[in-house]
Amino acid sequence: MKAEIIELISRVVQVLQINMRWMTWNLFLAFIPLVLSVWLFRRIQKSRSWVWWLGFAVFYAFLPNAPYLLTDVIHLIDDIRTIQSVWMITLVLIPVYLLVILAGFEAYVISVINMGHYLHRIGKSQWILGMELITHALSAIGIYWGRFLRFNSWDFITQPDALITQGIEEILGKQPLVIIFISFVILTALHWFMKRVTLSFTRQGYNPIAINPSKGYLKPQTSDE
Repeated sequence: MKAEIIELISRVVQVLQINMRWMTWNLFLAFIPLVLSVWLFRRIQKSRSWVWWLGFAVFYAFLPNAPYLLTDVIHLIDDIRTIQSVWMITLVLIPVYLLVILAGFEAYVISVINMGHYLHRIGKSQWILGMELITHALSAIGIYWGRFLRFNSWDFITQPDALITQGIEEILGKQPLVIIFISFVILTALHWFMKRVTLSFTRQGYNPIAINPSKGYLKPQTSDE
């Protein structure tokens, strides 16, 4: 019995060590657009220079990495088959996966909220919903490219020809379009829910800030509100 427990713990530790590598790397990639969104959309700036537009392009190139973590649930299935212990799966494996996936998707949600805040600030609040839907669609395509074609964000620079030719040609098929559409629906629904959760927490933590959940941005609260 003791030997079996030691073997089980050893197997769990081994699985977590292997997972820690790709989990750390994927979370790092997921937080790049979050950091860029703060720099792009939260700073007060008089004009948008070429540096801003370059940062904006990099932001969109890396943004799919955040919701991409949702697809890492496929590794959970393999790990469950490896460990085969209900208690270890329930108390260790699933919580770790939930934490990583939630952190990645929350980075996506906050990044899009920051973009909505910027659009509101420059007087383009009517663009927020449209930009959110465009962002979800582009992210769904990026997730497909990453999961099935194994493209990375930096391939826009390292192999743009392959990305354009193979990437565009591949997504025109019936099956890829169905997968991308399903991904788009999932992203839209999860973002809608998590945005409201995030904004409600922000409202509780910051009294001077009023929140418009229907628009998806934060606005200063005046004395007569």
